[in-house]
Amino acid sequence: MTTSIGMSNHGAMSEFVGEFDVTSRLTDQTYHCRFSHLWNGVATRHSDTVDTKFLVDGRGVVVGLAHPGIVRFTEQAGRDLSDREASYIAAQFLREQLEQEDERPLYDVSAADVTRIIAQLGVR
Repeated sequence: MTTSIGMSNHGAMSEFVGEFDVTSRLTDQTYHCRFSHLWNGVATRHSDTVDTKFLVDGRGVVVGLAHPGIVRFTEQAGRDLSDREASYIAAQFLREQLEQEDERPLYDVSAADVTRIIAQLGVR
């Protein structure tokens, strides 16, 4: 998955990330994933995160991106991370976890992982 520089938020939020399949490297099980939406985790979970929701084989999964990682990007890039870009970062983290068959209803993505995935995707 790649992202362009300054990917904007045009279009419906549910269409920010296209549907995708992930195959476990351990069991060859394939998971079907669909992005739903994102919101500020402070309000709902009292966590310093931007939470994203995906449906994995129809089950709701939350991927919470640590806000300090997003702040680090803003300081380094001189611009805010778009919601669309945040959804791509969350999708990549979810993909990595499901490839390892680490299936759970909530993933908290560390600031270090947010920063790593931003660099991996080439977001500038």
